[in-house]
Amino acid sequence: MIKIIHFADLHLGVENYGRIDPATGLSSRLGDFLNSLDELVDYALAEKVDLVLFCGDAYKTREPTQTQQREFARRINRLASSDISVFLLVGNHDMPNAIGRATATEIFDTLTVKNVTVASRPGTFKIQTTGGAVQVSALPWLRRSALLSREDTKNLNLEQVNQRMQEALTQVISSQAVVLDPSLPAILAAHVSVGAARAGSESMMAIGQEPVLLLSNIALPAFDYVALGHIHKHQVLAENPPVVYAGSLERIDFSE
Repeated sequence: MIKIIHFADLHLGVENYGRIDPATGLSSRLGDFLNSLDELVDYALAEKVDLVLFCGDAYKTREPTQTQQREFARRINRLASSDISVFLLVGNHDMPNAIGRATATEIFDTLTVKNVTVASRPGTFKIQTTGGAVQVSALPWLRRSALLSREDTKNLNLEQVNQRMQEALTQVISSQAVVLDPSLPAILAAHVSVGAARAGSESMMAIGQEPVLLLSNIALPAFDYVALGHIHKHQVLAENPPVVYAGSLERIDFSE
């Protein structure tokens, strides 16, 4: 049996309900978020987990501070150096504000850090873990320009554009599902909105501005588990296969 931890929406840099430590100049909330991440890492090491699956949004902003990046890297390194495979999916808060700029987690890929895989574009990855091989079909956050051309969106309103994007995302998922090896465990890791979900703090930034997938678009029988990020409230949308929003690792506001 392969042991997996699924988490998402860490959002290092959120400072809601915090105070500035005069000695360090850092928000007390950074410590809260890092303590939660430490609990996850400690649990993964104690339970000898095979794969830690992160489904996007490591930081609050697309340009995190050096301190935030250092502290996140320290914890990822603890996992990877203990022979735990780590899969990092790119979320909307990890995306740069211009094409050609690096994502916030791309450095792990650039340095080819052992046991760490970064998915910044759709694809199916065969991850070798201490418990065996796992297939992870990745659906990171995708810009409109990555899915649709200008001609596709010409003269369309926002609702129509989102409908086109929903169709394109659905096609991306289904095309990955048909090429999976049925003899190996298969996971869909996606940073998306699903219509059946109850929104958390992310709703104030996202409503009406992004495509929303139907649950039937992602709960495909080819997947043994569907790991979701983007909605901050933990919830299980389906049981067969399990379709799960991990929710924010540390609560961002009282709605979570």
